[in-house]
Amino acid sequence: MSKADEIFISMCRDIIDNGVSSEGQAVRARWDDGSPAHTVKSFAVVNRYDLGVEFPALTLRPTAIRSATDELLWIWQKKSNNVEDLCSHIWDAWADEEGSIGKAYGYQLSLKHKYKEGEMDQVDRVLYDLAHNPYSRRIMTNLYNFSDLHEMALYPCAYSMTFNVTGNRLNAILNQRSQDVLVANNWNVVQYSILLMMMAQVSGFLPGELVHVIADAHIYDRHIPIVEEMLKRPPFPAPAVHLNPEVRDFYRFTVEDVIVESYEANPQIKQIPVAV
Repeated sequence: MSKADEIFISMCRDIIDNGVSSEGQAVRARWDDGSPAHTVKSFAVVNRYDLGVEFPALTLRPTAIRSATDELLWIWQKKSNNVEDLCSHIWDAWADEEGSIGKAYGYQLSLKHKYKEGEMDQVDRVLYDLAHNPYSRRIMTNLYNFSDLHEMALYPCAYSMTFNVTGNRLNAILNQRSQDVLVANNWNVVQYSILLMMMAQVSGFLPGELVHVIADAHIYDRHIPIVEEMLKRPPFPAPAVHLNPEVRDFYRFTVEDVIVESYEANPQIKQIPVAV
């Protein structure tokens, strides 16, 4: 069993068995038929993944690691807010007729800010500090810009990364205000593990620990039977995932530079209903 499987099983079991239902409350999300999408939730879930031990990919069902990387690079490397720059269609439901999701995600990372060292965006500032001031306790990004929320198609869910060098290892904390556990949990874990690995490699550190903090970890009512069946599946060992060691510039990474080996997983779960 992979560590990601172990954490996922424990988290889902606790949410289903001990979580709080939103039944009877007014909720924003709706199913395709217009009915309210209620959830059962846990508050302040904290999961820790040590990338020095294994890569945290689920085996209860496969996570499309390269597709997750493509979305990550769309946000962090291309700094785009247009779905036409993304290979998958996962953001289509939130895009306008021109493909834009507004002033969200990549847009926020592209904004230049003034520092004594010159103008930099948030990603460039992280890279600069890891190169020149790696033991700083101020190496972080934030996508939750209150002045632009009204122009975002969706408020950022995974909104903040804090990087921290300890010895020769680069660690990070991913803060997330809300998460659809079945649909997005391991997708986000894989994405930000890859980001941590990339940042570590180009900065001369070993990838360390990813700490994932979720304020509202929830399972939708129509997902509970799917999760229950998923938790009965036999897990497999974690896959081996590494990066092309030749890449030393964050902006030169491509999806093809993520090498996945020995990934054995249960069948994919198809047609999972998604609340919007």
